[in-house]
Amino acid sequence: MAATISQSEKSDSAFTIFKIFFSLGWVSFGGPAAHIGYFRSMFVEKRQWLADDNYAQIVALSQFLPGPGSSQVGFAIGYQRGGLIGGLMAFVGFTLPSVLMMLLLAVASSQLMDASYFQHAIHGLKLLAVVVVADATWGMYKNFCKQNLSVFVCITTAVALLLFPSISTQILVLLLAALLGMKWLPGKTSPSTLPMTLSVRPLLLFVALLFGLPLLASMAPVIQIFSDFYQAGSLVFGGGHVVLPLLQNIVGDQLSQDAFLTGYAAAQAVPGPMFTFATYLGYQLLPQAPIVGALVATLAVFLPGFLLLVGVLNNWRSLAQRAGVAGALNGVNASVVGLLIAALYQPVFVSAIFNAVDISLVLLGVTLMKQFKLPIVAMVIFFVGAGLFSPFLANLI
Repeated sequence: MAATISQSEKSDSAFTIFKIFFSLGWVSFGGPAAHIGYFRSMFVEKRQWLADDNYAQIVALSQFLPGPGSSQVGFAIGYQRGGLIGGLMAFVGFTLPSVLMMLLLAVASSQLMDASYFQHAIHGLKLLAVVVVADATWGMYKNFCKQNLSVFVCITTAVALLLFPSISTQILVLLLAALLGMKWLPGKTSPSTLPMTLSVRPLLLFVALLFGLPLLASMAPVIQIFSDFYQAGSLVFGGGHVVLPLLQNIVGDQLSQDAFLTGYAAAQAVPGPMFTFATYLGYQLLPQAPIVGALVATLAVFLPGFLLLVGVLNNWRSLAQRAGVAGALNGVNASVVGLLIAALYQPVFVSAIFNAVDISLVLLGVTLMKQFKLPIVAMVIFFVGAGLFSPFLANLI
């Protein structure tokens, strides 16, 4: 894993971590798969905060734990770089832009979502997500699929998830990949310098809140909101889209179907984690203090995933250094590439590519990113403009 840094470096890096993740939070469109691509581009390739295999291990761990997968990856990067404060800065920085925009959309209701220019701009950003995910997938494929067996594991994972998309399939293929890797993909190991201990306190807090909050929920509406959204965050595997039915059950008759779907559409339209859908719902569910409701719901839905991550991350890092585990991680890394291939098609590709103009813009975007090294902000500007202009191009063809 990443090298250990001193306490002074940790405190000095806290604002830097926040600043980097805050800038990413404004441009990370496209959902969890795209976020993984953005993180890899920033922290593996550009800043080299961690190696590609370390990054893949974090991605794999996020697939096994409930909660928002890409946000857990970001939290883990910040946690390794700057301890608990670093993890919190990464979370706040990456999530804050999305929260602010969801609050704005909650106030503006459906007016902005119905505007055609807004929909065209969002379409352009979905095309950018295709570029980012494709780049991340290809980069990780080159690193982790160098043997026939690792290529087989990668492609088998992609095929399984494309044909049978579910969280159970995802967990099953990762486990099988680990078993195959343990047997036939041995890797280099180094003596572990990390203790084999779980962080007990965050795990105990996770359990206490999971079972204790429902007992206190009737005391006040704000506690009820915290309890409901904490339960949802504790039970969701597989990312933001999976949380939809749980949140729909939580809302029930308190919110109209149109209002609920408007919020869900808004969560897909803004950058950052889709779990900030909770921001919109919390705003609507506590009309006497909507900002409080929004913040409480947001914190509650993210908290369980982060508590579990902190509880097991050090143990995961220690295991990664031990003999017999390196091969399993090689298998899992190859499987993660297959997971990204599947995600590149569904939901990224199918929600963005509709005609020859779209695929042409994606090819142009790949060229701008890889050959001309266009920075991400410039890529965002280009694709927003392309999205606004694409209807005119489509009509000319």
